Amino acid sequence: MDRKNNAKNNFLNGLNCTQAILLAFSDLLEVPEETLLALGLPMGGGMGRLRQTCGGVTGAVLCLGLLFPEYSKKEMYALVQEFARRFTQKNGSINCGELLTGAHLTADTSPEPEARTEEYYKKRPCPELIADAAEILEQICKERGKSID
Repeated sequence: MDRKNNAKNNFLNGLNCTQAILLAFSDLLEVPEETLLALGLPMGGGMGRLRQTCGGVTGAVLCLGLLFPEYSKKEMYALVQEFARRFTQKNGSINCGELLTGAHLTADTSPEPEARTEEYYKKRPCPELIADAAEILEQICKERGKSID
């Protein structure tokens, strides 16, 4: 299974960024898909379209918590910070608004989501950002001996 492309396709098929990541890893999480979708729903758009932390990052961080429940708080925080460091190194930020404005888009914070049209998908950096989040999550899991195949 290609989780990177699965996550990207989840977004391109209408899920928000967080949901796209959660469902790409759902077979490993031991949580019903309906619960993952509900959990991820408010996190899209940088948390309710507030344009804060990228939803792809949020989805990956939620997966880390579910994939490594044996970690202490200190270990988990270090793991999240490592994920954020790698994502920032690749994309310049983990902040949704900064990622959008860096792609020359406005970081609209209206609660009204944009219509998912062909034009919407063409202009957004989100599919690639989600793919990056999934890829980094996979790398971290493999490095820590977590089977994700």
